[in-house]
Amino acid sequence: MRLAPSERDGQKCLAVRNNESMNSTDSLYREPNALERTVNRGFGILVGLGLGLRHNYIVQVRGRRTGRLYSTPINLLEFGGKRFLVAPRGNTQWVRNAEAGGEIVLKKGRKEQRFRIRIVASRERPEILKAYLDRFKLTVQRYFPVRAGSGASAYAEIAERYPVFELIPLDAALL
Repeated sequence: MRLAPSERDGQKCLAVRNNESMNSTDSLYREPNALERTVNRGFGILVGLGLGLRHNYIVQVRGRRTGRLYSTPINLLEFGGKRFLVAPRGNTQWVRNAEAGGEIVLKKGRKEQRFRIRIVASRERPEILKAYLDRFKLTVQRYFPVRAGSGASAYAEIAERYPVFELIPLDAALL
């Protein structure tokens, strides 16, 4: 595994380059390559205009130091009557900002809704990660060492690597 130092928002961290695996003992994220950044920007524009599938949204978070609003496209998982955000790239900047701020906004077109986040404990994540990967395998399988369709127990070993947030609505439902 080739690790490269990276600095974002003044924090030093290690980024996993390309499609290499992550080590569960490190606080890593999988940094997107140039093509992935371009595709994410384009897709984010489309979702921001209200296009995309039912589960596609823009997550907006305030920068933990700057207060600037950051946006990125996400797949929203509805599972067990609850809504979850999963970070398949690991401990990304939007994850760190969401943890610091305690809330996020989901946006699609002109509709938006604020949510408080609850960080899901690692022991609760395997079933959620399984549901996420089974549902969105075409777009996120490359981030997981476990194959879609595997049993929930296969996710126990890797659950700590993937931040998961339960979303608790702060506004009246608009989405």
